Amino acid sequence: MADGTAIEWTDATWNVVNGCSVTSPGCKHCYAMKQAHRVECRRGLTEKTAGGMVWTGEVRFNEKVLDQPLRWKKPRRIFVCAHGDVFHESVPDKWIDRVFAVMALCTQHTFQVLTKRSARMRKYCADLRNDDARWFSALQSVRTDQGSFALQDAHDRLDNVGILRNVWLGVSVEDQQRADERIPDLLATPAAVRFLSCEPMLGPVELGCIEQRGKELFRADLIDALNGEALECDGSGDNYEVLADLPKLDWVIVGGESGPKARPMHPDWARSLRDQCAAAGVPFLFKQWGNHRPTSDCEHGEYMMRATKAEAGRLLDGLQHDGFPA
Repeated sequence: MADGTAIEWTDATWNVVNGCSVTSPGCKHCYAMKQAHRVECRRGLTEKTAGGMVWTGEVRFNEKVLDQPLRWKKPRRIFVCAHGDVFHESVPDKWIDRVFAVMALCTQHTFQVLTKRSARMRKYCADLRNDDARWFSALQSVRTDQGSFALQDAHDRLDNVGILRNVWLGVSVEDQQRADERIPDLLATPAAVRFLSCEPMLGPVELGCIEQRGKELFRADLIDALNGEALECDGSGDNYEVLADLPKLDWVIVGGESGPKARPMHPDWARSLRDQCAAAGVPFLFKQWGNHRPTSDCEHGEYMMRATKAEAGRLLDGLQHDGFPA
């Protein structure tokens, strides 16, 4: 738990679920995995190997910090589970239910949920939308002193297509393969804001060819949830038809890898996503170069040179990009 963080795109972290496992190339030098053994509540979640500390796959629920956002009155953007993945395969649904219940009760905050398990996120959100009793039970388990009116109000915030308006859902995308696998699930998941974290960026990513697949999944899930009932549009913007027609990406974060074994990010990969976002009107945030910086000379042209994070900075072609969703 950290009220205040150096992460450029959030204000605080809420580590209610800790622990993970390596699932794709972006995990290889995970900062949380390398640091877990230094923190009391995370000791034992990693083991030492020839390649350094590696997640064991064990996950833990930190009951002590579950209600922390309820005690923060000043609005914050809160990164959920910076040292784990709330949709990890070993995390039981009842834990996720309680995390979502806290988010529903904290309308003053914006919660940023980032996962590499996009398929489970999609399924979880569909299941929760269809289980009214389970959702109210989760709210009651978090804070029994909220009062019946407050609980009912929070219950009603999970609208009929499964969206909490203060919860942003995102997927980690480090290369084209992970983009092809995860973005369609993200687009098929009802969310107030859908975002990508392309960090560490390990290859180029083209987004245009992925959107249609996500739209098809979204429509299929929505029709299934309604048992094939007709979709109607009342012009309010909060109805099935508008939401079904507009699954889209709302934000893209790009960053290079940091750490002693950091892999360099080619500048053209970041430029391409910057330009794709500009063309689509999507906010773009360039987080960092990491531990390499672009340089050039007459002999080699442009290439990446080892540097500290401070030396490398976060300017892309001389400009700082700090786009956020409205």
